[in-house]
Amino acid sequence: MIPYRRQGATGALLDEYERALHDLKQCILLFDDKELVVIADPLTADEQCRSVQTVLTHVVSCAYSYAVYIGNLRGMALQRPLPTLRHGSAAYLEDLDQVFAFTCGILEQVPDTALEEPDEAAKIRTAWQQIYDIEQMMEHAIVHVLRHRRQLEGFRIVLDKG
Repeated sequence: MIPYRRQGATGALLDEYERALHDLKQCILLFDDKELVVIADPLTADEQCRSVQTVLTHVVSCAYSYAVYIGNLRGMALQRPLPTLRHGSAAYLEDLDQVFAFTCGILEQVPDTALEEPDEAAKIRTAWQQIYDIEQMMEHAIVHVLRHRRQLEGFRIVLDKG
């Protein structure tokens, strides 16, 4: 993690996002590469949440989506990369570093005054039909990582029980 604190509200969001991603990366290190593909939750109806591999692919893909939503709201013409299943933890760690750098590049262009938007017409409408301003989108991004880190911690328990 970066040993300093970024300035302002945008900086605070990036600091907390980085912290959440750091904690997720520490959790990833609890799994060896063979365990990535093991079905840890065979009962879920969500195909994106069956194994460490599918969860991490989902997390990386969504992280790009959140940044792309923000960038496009700010007038950038961005497209999210397609989700990519990886076969090793190192590849996911690199993906998370890359998506964080991508997000930083976008948010560094967003002044603190642009984070909150009361006008719904000027907010982000997501594919899942939520309406967010930039601050709310970043808060969602942070909590999304936290929730899936928690899920992977549960997977570790399941896999340990065998």
